[in-house]
Amino acid sequence: MLNRNVADFGDDLAYRFVDYSQHSEGRAAELTWRQVGARSRAIGARLQQVTSPEDRVAILAPQGLDYVTSFFAAIQAGNIAVPLFAPEFPGHAERLEAVLTDAQPSVILTTTSAGEAIGKFVRMMPRDRRPRTIAVDEVPDSVGATFTDVDLRSDDIAYLQYTSGSTRIPTGVEISHRAAGVNLIQMTRSLDLEGDHETHGVSWLPLYHDMGLMMICFPAVYAGHLTLMSPVAFIRRPQRWIQVLSAESQNCHIVSPAPNFAFDLVVQRGIPRGEIDLSDVILINGSEPVHIGSIEKFVETFLPRGLSKSAIRPSYGMAEATLFVSSIPPHTEPFAVYLDREKLGYGHAVRTAPGDPKGVAQVSCGRVSVSQWAAIVDPDTGEELPDGRVGEIWLHGENIGRGYWARPAETERVFGNRLTARLAADSHATGAPLEAIWLRTGDLGVYLDDELLITGRIKDMIVLDGRNHYPQDIESTAAESSDAVRAGYVAAFAVASQDLQADPADTPGEKLVIVAERAPGAGRADPEPVVDAVRRAVSRRHGIPVYEVRLVAAGSIPRTTSGKLARRACRAEYLDRTLDSHGASVSADA
Repeated sequence: MLNRNVADFGDDLAYRFVDYSQHSEGRAAELTWRQVGARSRAIGARLQQVTSPEDRVAILAPQGLDYVTSFFAAIQAGNIAVPLFAPEFPGHAERLEAVLTDAQPSVILTTTSAGEAIGKFVRMMPRDRRPRTIAVDEVPDSVGATFTDVDLRSDDIAYLQYTSGSTRIPTGVEISHRAAGVNLIQMTRSLDLEGDHETHGVSWLPLYHDMGLMMICFPAVYAGHLTLMSPVAFIRRPQRWIQVLSAESQNCHIVSPAPNFAFDLVVQRGIPRGEIDLSDVILINGSEPVHIGSIEKFVETFLPRGLSKSAIRPSYGMAEATLFVSSIPPHTEPFAVYLDREKLGYGHAVRTAPGDPKGVAQVSCGRVSVSQWAAIVDPDTGEELPDGRVGEIWLHGENIGRGYWARPAETERVFGNRLTARLAADSHATGAPLEAIWLRTGDLGVYLDDELLITGRIKDMIVLDGRNHYPQDIESTAAESSDAVRAGYVAAFAVASQDLQADPADTPGEKLVIVAERAPGAGRADPEPVVDAVRRAVSRRHGIPVYEVRLVAAGSIPRTTSGKLARRACRAEYLDRTLDSHGASVSADA
């Protein structure tokens, strides 16, 4: 597909990067398809001089056009690309070291601007594991004359997509050429992009993250172009995303993905200055739990600027499935189903009226993509569950990764599952071979009227007094209880009483802990009323006591490299007493 675009659309724009690091209004650099081909072949030729086929090649370049051509070059050269992030990425140097130890790349591709930091990091590695470093912007196009075409096979590994888990050792998902190609086509069909070369992309997502990485592959499928900016540029001024969306959509349709927190952040910062027109924009809301309130506030804010009520598409996906699993159909407004909280805790999805204090809003993630199957399964027995029953989501399709790099036992446990029983009627496994192998996602979900709802993660589930509680539900309650709590920055988790160094006379069992960041302007607020408000709200709505509410400074709760809330990492820091200590902590005994 890449070579086809180079041949057929050589002088058309392929990638644009808007750089805000030197100019607040941004300066754009561009590559045509012909230039992408020339740069990728030159870097690929350099790799062929120093690597063997299937060597891992790590990409530690800054966000930008060099990252794009480096990724394509590693694949074209017959290597296995390993998209990563620069070591100066705040708080993640230890994780990067773990990934490099796991992947054992023979080469790191970077740039001259990042070379010093990369070199310093590499020199800290054991001598026998130090990869060669190549600054790709120093490789001239003329080197491409020595490039040798490689016979790539569909089921070979194209790249390793390292998961963004926070406490366990990172694992690299083996994504084959077939899986990547299939998933790209699944996305273009679900988003209704096929045959429309006037649809282009905008993304500020990190290019080492599965959603950001697949965005740079998107243009290879639909021959459009992609405008990139850095995550830092977005976080500092979220309005930049809106401004770029508006500018890019003047002459074409634009598709752009973002996690849920981005929609909240944009609304908090307000409408940017100047003329804004979002009438030809499609926004994919995925990568973390989708909240209907976030969507409604965003639509309300930008409806006067042309945004359609059906512009935002709640979606579900994961790295192990390459990326994309499901989304709502085109021209469909996002909606939430309200489920009885208590019955949901026992695994039954029972509708209740909007506004019911016992109701939990669950946003529909739509229909599963073509040529992919998602069954709701009892994780203990492997039996498919009927609609209305909550269970683990199992996936099957040619977009599923091959397994985890160098982890055969974990690969077998996660990727090598079989359904022990299918439903006799209305099975969501219909069409999949009887001998199909299924991926256990670790996600809990339920079908209602053929719509897929994602209810939570198995490993994050809080079990108190024999009843399941979803942490995001408790976190939402805590955030709504006080203006001094920063919405979207609350972590709820359970801790065993023996790990708390609690009073021996205290009731044994699991205890609920809530860590909440202070909202802007609430740094000096008296913590007692805030803590009391959180405690009362959780007790009233969920019927459970809170052992401790800890208020911490903004930025204290750890997040993954993709920006997701890292509950398990927060729990670990809470237990080892390394969590932010500026804030107030009030326990149940106080």
